This record gives sequence, C-alpha cells and structure tokens, in this order.
Amino acid sequence: MSGPERTGSAAPRIYVVPEPLVDPTERAILAEVRRRWFDRRPGRTGVPDARRISERLGEMAAADPRLADRELRERLARALAADLLGLGPLDPLLHDPEIEDIACDGVGIPIFVHHRRDGWVATDRSFASADELDRFVRRLAQRSGRAISTREPLLEATLPGGARLHASLGPQVTTRGSTFTIRRFPERARTPLDLLAHGTWSAELASFLWLALEAGRSMFLVGGTASGKTTTLNALLSFLPPERKVVSIEDTRELHLAQENWIPLSTREEGGADPAASIDMFDLLSAALRQRPDFLVVGEVRGREAATVFQAIATGKACLSTFHADGVRSMVHRMESAPISLPRSLLAAVPLLIVQRQVWRDGGPARRIEAVVEVEGQDRDTGEIVTSPVFRWDPVRDACEFTGRSAILAAIARERHLPPAAVDREWERRSRWLARTAAASGRGESVGEFARQLAAFRSEPLAVPPPAAERRATPAAP
Repeated sequence: MSGPERTGSAAPRIYVVPEPLVDPTERAILAEVRRRWFDRRPGRTGVPDARRISERLGEMAAADPRLADRELRERLARALAADLLGLGPLDPLLHDPEIEDIACDGVGIPIFVHHRRDGWVATDRSFASADELDRFVRRLAQRSGRAISTREPLLEATLPGGARLHASLGPQVTTRGSTFTIRRFPERARTPLDLLAHGTWSAELASFLWLALEAGRSMFLVGGTASGKTTTLNALLSFLPPERKVVSIEDTRELHLAQENWIPLSTREEGGADPAASIDMFDLLSAALRQRPDFLVVGEVRGREAATVFQAIATGKACLSTFHADGVRSMVHRMESAPISLPRSLLAAVPLLIVQRQVWRDGGPARRIEAVVEVEGQDRDTGEIVTSPVFRWDPVRDACEFTGRSAILAAIARERHLPPAAVDREWERRSRWLARTAAASGRGESVGEFARQLAAFRSEPLAVPPPAAERRATPAAP
C-alpha cells in the first residue's frame, strides 16, 4: 500500500512508493518500444501527449504481435507516459493529492516528500549512483524547457503542469551530489469553504476580510515557509466583486480566480548570453499599473518591486500580496533592510496585515491565521509603526477571536454613511451565510462553483434582522 507507513511500533513513517505498472518481461518490451519510437527520431524535440502515446502503440501492434493485447498496450502506455511526461519511477508521487513537495538531497539518500498530514516523510526510493541522479536532474531541466550544466549548476524553473522546480547539479555546489525539490500546487484552488473546513480561519474572520476587501483595503499576508499564505490569498480573492478589474503578478502561476476581468502576468527568466530578455516582477508591475486595475495582486514581494507596490498603496490603489516573515516586527525589519530598503513612512501605508503560521494540531501540521492587525500609522515621536490587533489566535481554544475593536469597520461605516450597527449586522449576515454554506457543502467546490454560490448570496436583499445577541462590541472610530 502506498502512502506513509510505520515499519514497527517505534519506527518512523516511510512513504512506500507503488511498484511500476509493468513486470520485468513487459519492461523489456517497453524499453524496445521506446528505442524504436524515440531514439531513432533525429531532430525531433519535445514529448508526445498521453493520447498520442496510446495511438502510436496501437499503430505498432500491426507489426508486433506482442502488442496485440489491448490491456498490455494500456499498461505500457501508462508506464511510458509516466516516464516521458512524469517522474518515471517516482511518478506515483505526482498523483497523490496529499503530497506538497518532493525532494532529493543527494546520492544514496532517501527521497523525501512533504505530506499534508504528516510533514516530511522519507520514501523507500533513492538514487544509487551520481550518474543516475545527474541524468534525472538534467531530464527535469529539459522537461521545464531549460538547461542545467557545470557552468550554470543552479536552476529555478516551472515543470509542465505548474510545479516549481529547484535543482542543483553536483558536486559543483552540493557536496553530496545533485539535488532537486519539486514544489507542487493543488490542482483545485482552495476556496473560503476549504479554509473553514481546515480551521485556517473562522466564518467571522473571513467575513471581516471580505468586508475590508470590498471596501478596497490593501492587505499583506505575512508568514513563514509553508504557512499557507498563497492558499489563503487565493481563497480571499474569491470574495472580489465580479465587476472589478484584477491584475496579478507571479513568478509561478499559483492563483486561480473566477474573475473574468483578470489579467494574470508571470515573470520570465532567461539565462545565458541574453539576460536582457528576462522580465522580472518590477517590469510587470510597471506595466500593470498602466492598465488601471481595481486590485493589484503580487504573488510575493521580496525585491525592488516593493517600493512601487507601497507607493501604489499610498496613492490609494488596492494591493494584495504575501511576504515572507514570521510576524509584523520581522516584516518591518526585513522591509527596511537591503535589498528592499523601504522608508518606514511607506510601510505605514498598508492598512491590514494578516499573520499566518504552520502549527501542530492533533498530531499533524495545520495552518492557522495567528493574528489580523490594523496599521494605524506612524508614531511622530518614536517613529514606530502603530498597530492594533483585530483578531488573535487562542491556541488553547484553537480559535482566532475578535478583540472587540476595528478602525476599518468604523471607516467603512463613515464612507457608506451608515451607522456602525448596520455594518455590524452585515458582518453578521455574511458570517452566518459562510458558516451555513460550509456546513451544507463541505469542501470540494471549485472556485467557479463558489463564485456562483456567492453571486446568489449577493442577489439577496440586504435587509436582515439584527443579531439575536450582541456577541461583539460596536466598531469604534480610532
């Protein structure tokens, strides 16, 4: 059985990779088929798709009686597709939806996977020789449309299907041999209902962010590696009004919006003799601002593009992004330091910071929003960024709870010429709808399906009865 297993009561988990689809005799036929079809096609580039592989095996059956068995041809087609289109013997790892990362640290070292429930787990597979591992790394580079060599032994690229590849060719930079890490992304983007089911946020917290987003507030999701920042950002973008224009900028396409008025932009890295052909995030950001987006989404801020993002926020543009830091204080320190080097006055322009963390719950890793913080400005005397927590996570209760005060809700009431209690009731209405929809639907809806559910909710009249009980304090002005 594939998946994490324990070999003994005290032994660590081992991920058992399923055996190949063909037996040794059929493997010999497979090798011959591959030689006859691929190795004798000089000048041919790329690989066929799975449908063409099946068709070609059917054509070859007329001249090779061994391929007359249709079931055998289907097994050979699946194995050949795994070899040419996937990861060969490791291909089953790409079909396990619970696996987020696949990593090889060198020769003779078990290949590790990052499992959604169990964290890092060793597999029962490894590369026995440096030559075998080097060939595999070069093949991964070729699959991504790039090259890796002793002259350029480091590679960051995107594999077909969208997985992110980081590879190194040893022993130039890695003393234990070549390495690779494949970062996978969910085939189906997570919706707000998925985050409710996983406990990442509550209906009350999600509805607060929904209101802030509709009001055009910029926000940054702050967290460490694998804390789920991009997943939460994608879910948050599901709340965008359908008539608004969105431009997103990413190194690797991870965002999936149901928005029709959406321009997704991706960077382009060119190595070798023509570095001028590269298009980085700063180039795309400059182009995006000329397209009059209502919302500008930057996958991650980490370089010279930060100044443009914060200047856009300071001039009233709604921007959303992620930032790698373990909290607000760490974010401010990194933003002020090289290579970003932003003045603190610009940092105070972001009205809302969402801090997310990977925690350990019920024997496995989980993702939680640890805090939602409003930025109220900069202290004139000390120069410090003044913040006010709106939600705090209680690890004992495993709940991110409202603190009782929000300047953003008070500002929304003023902007819409409404009493604070009306905004509070609308918040309650959205929270109840999210909780009710999550209970009825569970998880599994696509982004498009959630967008249709949200459109039906938006068509409902706004007039609702007041909350049965005043669970929270009335939003107060700063």
